[in-house]
Amino acid sequence: MLHTLAHTVIRLTTALLITGSISLSAYAFPIAAPGTEGLKVIATGGEIIATYEGNSAAFSNDLYLDSTFIFNNHATPVGTSVSLGTFAAGTELLFRMHVNNTGYDFFTGPGSLNPDGYAHARVQSDWLPNTTLVSFEDLFNGPFDYNDLSFSFTNTIGAVPEPETYAMLLGGLGLMGYFVRRRKQDI
Repeated sequence: MLHTLAHTVIRLTTALLITGSISLSAYAFPIAAPGTEGLKVIATGGEIIATYEGNSAAFSNDLYLDSTFIFNNHATPVGTSVSLGTFAAGTELLFRMHVNNTGYDFFTGPGSLNPDGYAHARVQSDWLPNTTLVSFEDLFNGPFDYNDLSFSFTNTIGAVPEPETYAMLLGGLGLMGYFVRRRKQDI
C-alpha cells in the first residue's frame, strides 16, 4: 500500500513538472536573510557592480539607483551584471523598486521611506565575499517574503540601524522590565 502511494506521488509530481504546472526553480534564487530588513546599503569604496539574481514575482518591477534604471525582474536575464560606477566609502546607495502594476515605489533602508511604513528590502552584508545581497517585497502591506527582486552588489555593506532604532529597543525593554518587576511585587 505504501509503495503504491509513493509511486502515485512520484507519477503525479512528474506529470506536473512535464506540463509546467509546477516548477523546480521556484525560489531557486537567493533571498537575503531574515533580520536584515530596513538596513541601508553603504558603499565601501570602489566600483559597484550590480548582478541580477532572480525573482518569483507576478508583478513587473524595475530597479533604480536614484533615477538610473538598472534591472527589470521579468526582462533582465538572471546573472546580468551592470557597473553602477565608482563611489566613495561611506556613500549611502538608495535603491528604489518601482512596481509597474501598482505604481508603488519601495526603497532600501527604513520603512519610513515607503508608502505603507514597512521595510520592503532585506540587505545582507557578506552574502558572498565583498558582496551584499538585497531582496525586495513588492506588495503594499506585505506578505514580506522578499522574493520579488533579488540582486547583489560588490563593494557594499548593509549599515547597522540608526541610533533611534536602538533607543526604541532599549525603551521597550525598559518598559517590559518595569512591568515584570511590578507584577512580581503584586504577587
